[in-house]
Amino acid sequence: MLLGLCVAAAVLIADQVSKYYILNSVLEDRAMIIYTSWFNLVKAWNTGVSFSMFNDKGTLGVVMLSVLAVGIIVFLFLWLRREPSRLLQAALGFIIGGAVGNLIDRIRLGAVFDFLDFHIGDAHWPAFNVSDSFICIGAIIIIIHGLFNKDKSAI
Repeated sequence: MLLGLCVAAAVLIADQVSKYYILNSVLEDRAMIIYTSWFNLVKAWNTGVSFSMFNDKGTLGVVMLSVLAVGIIVFLFLWLRREPSRLLQAALGFIIGGAVGNLIDRIRLGAVFDFLDFHIGDAHWPAFNVSDSFICIGAIIIIIHGLFNKDKSAI
């Protein structure tokens, strides 16, 4: 369990430091910085969940999504407490740290700050942040482990 908590703490710190730095030192008063033909830094505020779904619910939405996030974090923490696989402990740490990072934004700022904008021409993937990246990595590890590991307690 300690591994998962350490990973979660590292993800949380990386997320919060990156958001603070990008928002206050890099973007400052700019809405976007174009770096390449396929990557920009943007100032995007997500009041909903993934890909801004359910982002039109105002304060009630922030409260509802925060309560839901706390429930998910508690569930993942309980799973982490009994998970023997170190790989899955790390994966759960990725997800927990990312979820807590986005929850902090939602409670403190009323929205999650997203800033990574990848695109091909005018087709943009929804902006995301470090927490979102680690949540996806953790989920992918759990899915691959579940699909291909015969002995669920190995690794």
